[in-house]
Amino acid sequence: MRIIDHYIGGQSVSDGARSSDVYDPNSGKVQAQVRLGSATTLDAAVAAARAAQPGWAATNPQRRARVMFRFKELVEAEIDDLARILSSEHGKVLADSKGDIQRGLEVIEFCCGIPHVMKGEYTHGAGPGIDIWSHRQPLGIGAGITPFNFPAMIPMWMAGVAIATGNAFILKPSERDPTLPVRLGALFKQAGLPDGVFAVVNGDKEMVDAIIDNPDIAAISFVGSSDVAHYIYSRGTANGKRVQAMGGAKNHGVVMPDADLDAVVRDLAGAAFGSAGERCMALPVVVPVGEDTAERLRAKLLPAIAKLRLGVSTDPEADYGPVVSAAHKARIEDYIQMGVDEGAELVVDGRGYSLQGHEGGWFVGPTLFDHVKPGMKSYEEEIFGPVLQIVRAADFEEAVRLPSAHQYGNGVAIFTRNGHAAREFAARVNVGMVGINVPIPVPVAYHSFGGWKRSAFGDIGQHGMEGVQFWTKRKTMTGRWPDGGVGDAGSAFVIPTMG
Repeated sequence: MRIIDHYIGGQSVSDGARSSDVYDPNSGKVQAQVRLGSATTLDAAVAAARAAQPGWAATNPQRRARVMFRFKELVEAEIDDLARILSSEHGKVLADSKGDIQRGLEVIEFCCGIPHVMKGEYTHGAGPGIDIWSHRQPLGIGAGITPFNFPAMIPMWMAGVAIATGNAFILKPSERDPTLPVRLGALFKQAGLPDGVFAVVNGDKEMVDAIIDNPDIAAISFVGSSDVAHYIYSRGTANGKRVQAMGGAKNHGVVMPDADLDAVVRDLAGAAFGSAGERCMALPVVVPVGEDTAERLRAKLLPAIAKLRLGVSTDPEADYGPVVSAAHKARIEDYIQMGVDEGAELVVDGRGYSLQGHEGGWFVGPTLFDHVKPGMKSYEEEIFGPVLQIVRAADFEEAVRLPSAHQYGNGVAIFTRNGHAAREFAARVNVGMVGINVPIPVPVAYHSFGGWKRSAFGDIGQHGMEGVQFWTKRKTMTGRWPDGGVGDAGSAFVIPTMG
C-alpha cells in the first residue's frame, strides 16, 4: 500500500499514529493511505518555517520572482503526470485536471511580477523637510486549508502569493486527494525555494484546530463549506489571526428572453455538469425569465443532457467522471430525493447510474429539476453535484431578487443581448462575482476572487492585489533630516502637523 507522508523542511516526514484511506473514485477501491498528523507534526513544520522565513523575507523580490518562474516551468513540464495524479484521486477527467493546474499557474504567473506589486508609496516634502513613505512587509508564517475539488489550483492561489511576498507557508490539503499537493513541495524545492518555506501537513479536523490555535501562524486562508468557513473565521480571528474563509455557493444563471438559447445550453452543460458539479463556481441554478423562455430553454436542455457522456477520468470522450467519494455520492442522491419530496419536478434522474466495467465507481448521472421554488431546502443549500435546477422567474425584477436574497453570494451570470439589462443586473444584484454571458465568472489571476454573504468570511479576496494585501502588512515611515538648528524645544510636546 502506497503511503502519503507530510512534506516538512524540504523532505518527506512520516509522522502521525492515524491514517486515512485515499480512494480511486473510478473504481471505489483504496489506492493509498495518507498519514494524519497532529499538533506535534504542525509544530515541526512551524519550527522549520520560523527558521527559514527571515532569510526568505530578506531575499530581494526579484530573486523570489525567479523561484516562481522556475516553479512554473517545472509544473508545466510535468503537467500531464500531475493531471493524471489529480484525476486518479479526485475523479475529474484529465482535461479538467489540466485546467485545474493551469488556473493555479496563472496565479504563479502573477507572482512572477511580485517586485512591481510590492512597491510602496512615497511623498517628498509632505511638510517642512518631511518625507513620508511606505512599503509592505510579509506577515511571517501563513497557512492554507484547501478543499478536495481543486487540489492544484487553490493551493497555488494561496501559496504562490504568500511565498512570493516573503512569507513561509504551511498547506493542509484535503485528505481525499493529497498526493499532488505534496508533489508541489518537491517542485518548489527543485525551483530553488529554501527548505522550510513551504510545508504540507496532512490531517483532518485535529490538524485544522492545531493550525487555528498555533500562535506562530499569523494568517489563515481557507476554502470549503460555509459552516466550516465560519468556524475557522470566528476561532481564527478570536486568536488574533488574519483570516479569509471562502464558503459554499449556489450560483444562478439568469436567462433573458432575448438570449441565444443554443449558446446558453452549451454553457449550462459545462457549468452545471462539468467536474460532476463539484465546483464552488458551478452554475446549478438556471433562472429563465418568463414562461415562454422557460419552456424553450427546457426543450433545448433535454437533448443536450441526453448527449452528456460519463466516463472514467482517463476517457478522452467523457464530459465528466465520478464524484469524489461514496459518501458524497449518497449525499447528492439524498438531495435529489429531497427535491422530489419537496414537490419539484424531477425531469431527468441521475441516481443509480452504473458504468459498465466500473460498477464500483461513484458515478452520478446528470439530473434536471424544474419548477423549483425558493424555500425548498434543496434550493437553499449547496448540492455540489451534477444537478441543475430550473427556478422560473416571472420578470426581470424577480430574476434580480432570487440570487440577491439567497444565503450564498459567490457568483451569478446573466445571459442576454440587451446591454441595459446586463448593466442594470450587474449593478443591482447582491452577489460578489458577476458574469455577463460568461457562465463561470472566475476573475483572471491579476484580479481578485471572492464572494459575499455566506460565501465568504473576511474582507479581503484571494489572489491579485487583494491577495498581496492579505499576506502582507503596510509600514509607513515619516522622516525628517534636520538642518542642524535646535528649533523650539517645546514643539516636541505638540502633535506634529504638516502646516
